[in-house]
Amino acid sequence: MFHQISSTLLENKRLSIPLLSASATSPTSSISSNSRSTSSEVDESPRDSGHFELQDHVKFQSPCVPFSGSFSYRSLAVLSGHVGSVSCLALCGEFILSASQGKDIIVWQQPDLRPFTKFGQGDGSVKALVTVGNKVFTAHQDSRIRVWKVSRRSENVFRLVDTLPTTKDYLGKFMKQSNYVQTRRHHKRLWIEHADSISCLTFYNGLIYSGSWDKTLKVWRISDLKCIESIKAHDDAINGLVAFNGIVYSASADGKIKAWGKEGKSSHCLKGILEGHKDVSLNSVIVSEDGRWVYGGGSDGFVMGWQGSCGAVQNQIESWKLVCETKAHQMAVLSMCLMGEMLCSGSADKSIGIWKREAFGKLCKVGIISGHEGPVKCLQASPNNVGGGFMLYSGGLDKSLRVWWVPKPSNNREEETTEEKSIILC
Repeated sequence: MFHQISSTLLENKRLSIPLLSASATSPTSSISSNSRSTSSEVDESPRDSGHFELQDHVKFQSPCVPFSGSFSYRSLAVLSGHVGSVSCLALCGEFILSASQGKDIIVWQQPDLRPFTKFGQGDGSVKALVTVGNKVFTAHQDSRIRVWKVSRRSENVFRLVDTLPTTKDYLGKFMKQSNYVQTRRHHKRLWIEHADSISCLTFYNGLIYSGSWDKTLKVWRISDLKCIESIKAHDDAINGLVAFNGIVYSASADGKIKAWGKEGKSSHCLKGILEGHKDVSLNSVIVSEDGRWVYGGGSDGFVMGWQGSCGAVQNQIESWKLVCETKAHQMAVLSMCLMGEMLCSGSADKSIGIWKREAFGKLCKVGIISGHEGPVKCLQASPNNVGGGFMLYSGGLDKSLRVWWVPKPSNNREEETTEEKSIILC
């Protein structure tokens, strides 16, 4: 089975894949990052990047690991090289991008998972990544967003082209007192600036959304990199963002997921509040491919699900109902991702939960993936079907990026048993 998976991956390499894939901006692959109020102990202090070398980083693994008699995943590789905890990652066409609290971003070449290049700059760790067209946006602990242009024509493939807010945007506003807002006692900033770490980014319809520990949600126009809106979104740090079909969902340490939308060309307004458990931080949020189901991961180890209902506007979700409360982990849920009917959850307990979404948004446990030596901070599933399953990438506080093959459960028990044997006996 391992050879079948490897052959499929090699075949994918022969395909003409753009440098940056549009799928990286899908709602299920929005990248959120470090949560401020979780039960896990996360070192958020900046790390000295030191001397960076790329050598002997890939440790390929091939043992099959059965679980509960029916679920068996495969650990394909452990990628090391980061000087700090892996905080976020993104799939970008033929590349995997992983970033860390050590300020470094490593670009891994698929399918052989070899280091391609590295880039990074700033006075704080990288908290979030999102790719749009030929640009990569990175959010940092120093309250800035950096914009990188991707091009094969130059030696420097990932080249820094701007920092948000841009100098032009800043100079156009700093003289007017009405553009300043009070961020704390005796301290003011321009409304286009974040006042604390930027924890998450997402993209939708020509706009970049950034969420911060300063409790605000800011909207940036990609065409001119201008900040066009700032929203006082929550009563505590924003930990996760995802956008789908005109609705932006923000998950916060205040225990709420808020839904934001626009009516015509007006500013964003609050569409609804998805209530979590009282006094429990929500660290991540994801949306199903059809937009009907929203899931949030909490610091109490629960994954909660809400069903959306359409209102008067066609295909626009306008109300949400809590339909699922699943105790997924013994410690905080730090990250989540979706692959069709499969939901993956990463936890401070160092494990990855694999769940199948069933009727009415309920979650059925498929299995648990173990291997990380620290909390699982970020997850990303590949949209490519490989050997009857999918590739799952996970980043942890153990400074490693790990690659897994996860089988998809079969509705036919006989087919499931046959596939199970072929995996375990490989």
